[in-house]
Amino acid sequence: MKKLMILTILLMICGFHFADFALAGVSEDRSYKQRLRIRQGIINGELTPYEAKILKHEQRRIRRIKKMSWFDGKLTYRERRHIESLQNRASRHIYRLKHNDGRRYRRYKNSRWN
Repeated sequence: MKKLMILTILLMICGFHFADFALAGVSEDRSYKQRLRIRQGIINGELTPYEAKILKHEQRRIRRIKKMSWFDGKLTYRERRHIESLQNRASRHIYRLKHNDGRRYRRYKNSRWN
């Protein structure tokens, strides 16, 4: 009976541990898709080189924050939520710069983009 209970607890702990890794894959997939959107904007001429540089810098910052969040070996709910909000903001920035109808980054230079 003790062995069954210990095995059940051990399986539950492993399940929670691997659930963190599964949820982390979603944000990595999202970062990849955002990088593809930036690359597509460069190819189509929707983004200037300067705009692309700014967006790529933002993606690097998100990756660095995610790496620091994983430094302790787990990604907490709060850290995951923070990364998700950064990715939401980056997605808005990509959309705004790709659809700015010829008005370039100078329009956003002195504002906070919110």
